[in-house]
Amino acid sequence: MRLYDSHNHLQDERFAGRQETCVAEAEQRGVVRMVVNGSCEADWPRVQALARAHPIVLPSFGYHPWHVKDRTVDWRGNLVSILDQSRGAIGEIGLDRWIPDPDLPQQEEVFCWQLRLAAERNLAASIHCLKAWGRLDELLRSEPRPERGFLLHSYGGPSEMVMPLARLGAYFSFPGYFLHERKSRARDTFRHVPRERLLIETDAPDQPLPERRILAALTEPTTGQPINHPANLPAVYTGLAEFLGEPVETLAETVEQNFIRLFLS
Repeated sequence: MRLYDSHNHLQDERFAGRQETCVAEAEQRGVVRMVVNGSCEADWPRVQALARAHPIVLPSFGYHPWHVKDRTVDWRGNLVSILDQSRGAIGEIGLDRWIPDPDLPQQEEVFCWQLRLAAERNLAASIHCLKAWGRLDELLRSEPRPERGFLLHSYGGPSEMVMPLARLGAYFSFPGYFLHERKSRARDTFRHVPRERLLIETDAPDQPLPERRILAALTEPTTGQPINHPANLPAVYTGLAEFLGEPVETLAETVEQNFIRLFLS
């Protein structure tokens, strides 16, 4: 099977220089493309370097809502410049009311500008949202959106919003973290996702799988804490296929078509 990781952060410093090994292990397990998402100006060059070194990597550059307060006065120009150098996607961008002192006006300003840029260039946008689904829906309806669509990564919104968001162009990616027993509500939401809008992600090094499903174990050297490995992607495919009650081969074919349509066509 050809497997596609629609969202991870391979540039993260927690990988501690082991990215080349991680890519090799992921490729051995059938991963053919992975979208690596930058979160701020500081890590965009690392994403770019990974894409240049590894054809498997599709780079994505954006300001994550957690980092908007750290942006420089030149952040817009810096984002345009790196997109000119390395065409890929825009993200991770979004809204987050979960973090302390979220400063939503700043988040919305940065999110909307990046969404407009994605629309102007017709680049897929990878969107993060926590506790702000109603406002995100309002902004998506009022702002230009990329014609090819956008990704709601690790979709955790209500099931009732799935179809309205899909009509706006949304794709929904399922992370391995939702295979934990306590995440039954999040899993159930994916029964409502149209198959032509379904994608799969690891979000590595975050959102680790249940221990019994881990294929490739990895720890952060400084803390010894387990982190997620991009080579765990096949286990996410298998777990979701089991939950949906369909052959994993069928699911893989669907996800491949969806990934190509959103990111590569």
